[in-house]
Amino acid sequence: MIDSVTAEKLAFEFLTSEWNVPAEDRDWFTILSTRTLGKDGYDIEIGIDGFPDRWLVEVYDNGKCEPYYEFSSPIRDSETNSDLEDLPDWIAQVLIAERKHR
Repeated sequence: MIDSVTAEKLAFEFLTSEWNVPAEDRDWFTILSTRTLGKDGYDIEIGIDGFPDRWLVEVYDNGKCEPYYEFSSPIRDSETNSDLEDLPDWIAQVLIAERKHR
C-alpha cells in the first residue's frame, strides 16, 4: 500500500494535470485533508487557499486515481462569482464551470 504523502502527490498531479495547470500556477492549489480508506487507499481533499470550493480525489492502494473526482462548494452557480476576481482568469473559469456542473 502507498503512504499518505505519495497519495497526496498522486492526487495533486492528477487534478492539476486534468486541467493542464501550468507549473507556475500550481501553488494556488493545496492539500486540505487526507483520509485513509483502510487498506483500499486514501481520499485526498484539494482546494484553493481562501476559497470554500473542494475537490475530492480517491487514490487507490495501487497508486491509481479514481478517474472521477468529486467537487463541492457552498456557493451556488446562481450566486455572484465576485469572489474569483483575484484569481488567474483560467482558474476562475474552472471554478465557475465546476460550480455550475455539480
